[in-house]
Amino acid sequence: MSRQIHDLFIVGGGINGCGIARDAIGRGYTVALAEMNDFASGTSSGATKLIHGGLRYLEHYEFRLVRESLMEREVLWAMAPHIIWPMRFVLPYHKGGIRPAWLIRLGLFLYDHLGGRKLLPPTAVLDMRRDPAAKPLKALFTKAFEYSDGWVDDARMVVLNARDAADRGALIMPRTKVVSARRENGLWSIETIDTVSGQANSFQARMLVNAAGPWVDHVIRAAFGQNEAHHVRLVQGSHIVVKKKFNDPRAYFFQNPDNRIIFAIPYEQDFTLIGTTDRDYSADPKDVRISEEETAYLCNAASEYFKEPVRPEDIVWTYSAVRPLFDDGASKAQEATRDYVLKIEGEGESAPLLNVFGGKLTTYRRLSEHALEKIAAAIGAKGAPWTAKSHLPGGDFAPTGYEAEVAKLRDRYRFLADRHARRLVRRYGTKASVLLGRAANTEDLGHCFGGDLYEAEVRYLIDHEWARRADDVLWRRTKDGLRLTKEQAALLEEYMAARPAQMAG
Repeated sequence: MSRQIHDLFIVGGGINGCGIARDAIGRGYTVALAEMNDFASGTSSGATKLIHGGLRYLEHYEFRLVRESLMEREVLWAMAPHIIWPMRFVLPYHKGGIRPAWLIRLGLFLYDHLGGRKLLPPTAVLDMRRDPAAKPLKALFTKAFEYSDGWVDDARMVVLNARDAADRGALIMPRTKVVSARRENGLWSIETIDTVSGQANSFQARMLVNAAGPWVDHVIRAAFGQNEAHHVRLVQGSHIVVKKKFNDPRAYFFQNPDNRIIFAIPYEQDFTLIGTTDRDYSADPKDVRISEEETAYLCNAASEYFKEPVRPEDIVWTYSAVRPLFDDGASKAQEATRDYVLKIEGEGESAPLLNVFGGKLTTYRRLSEHALEKIAAAIGAKGAPWTAKSHLPGGDFAPTGYEAEVAKLRDRYRFLADRHARRLVRRYGTKASVLLGRAANTEDLGHCFGGDLYEAEVRYLIDHEWARRADDVLWRRTKDGLRLTKEQAALLEEYMAARPAQMAG
């Protein structure tokens, strides 16, 4: 049993759990966090990967959520300019479309003015008879609206929050399942098991934070023995990735006849990401997979806009995740609130429990701040809010400084190809030089597993970012799974199984 009594024990290593852990440890709380799988192995790596205000949420009158999201775009961009960057979105319009032009203009006016935009460019109107954005689209669009939002490498944002929390002193435990949590002598007694080694451990904490995402109700049932705990509405969102459909750096916002929307987004330089779907989900979240119906929906919806149709045989990868939305009784999955809800169980008593429902990538930092307000009220305040002006590991350069960082890296490591250097700065920012160390040539990077994934990078991910399996590297820490063959992935798995981690924290 751990002799230390932690202030907080957090269940869940998605963006909310890791964000709360980072904020709390930075204020002086003692923190332990357990994630039963790898970080971001659930909802937090299954997003459309946008830092956005949520233009469509305006239709559901979620003005507070939209305003908070819009304000966070530039805060997060400054915090992590290596994994977050601006993106322009093209919204094609034609007469007789789903939404009238005046409504779109009103929505985009609010979008430009609700959130204190400073660096992001404003909305513009495009003449699609002349603009290059029209090239891949059908000829029926003569006008489009263009607006700004942001892109994020979602799984990397999660692991960088975890890394920073560990660097500040938090006990961060991936692949650690909470098997029981009970109140005992005014504290939480938590039993865990390491899912790799099988080792059992016990912890004590003054407060339990349930940030288990789709499993949040499971934790409530385990802690209180409730059989009927039902606070979340599970909504499945699926995406497809196809070979690059267009060369323009802008993304597209497509409106569908059923009033839903999908995005078509430039992805990992060589691909196009199309998504998402919205449908209720009732099975075990760990079993979520894209369905044939969703695949057909995304292909058909995109084909309504692109000259060249999107066919199932064009798909190179799919991913699907379950969003744990707060159950607000909305009749349709796409109408359920995307706002987050924080609820304390046992308020005013010893050993309180904070349950985290809903949330999205864009608002995770503000969710964490609001969670810390409730934590302070429950067990006492420590420290002040601090994350708004902070940097995630590797993000300590100017929001507009990406090109300068690439130039610096190439100047120091002259053997790097431009594409390789760009990818390293996008993944690791200023930490890329830690990864490369004293390498003087490509041979110093060790074995190449495929693409530009070298042994040096894999070692860094094992030692600094808790990677243990090939999937951790290929689909969460990077997206090199899009480029490696099955044989190359198997060799990577063998290498990682044979190499122990040498990571502190």
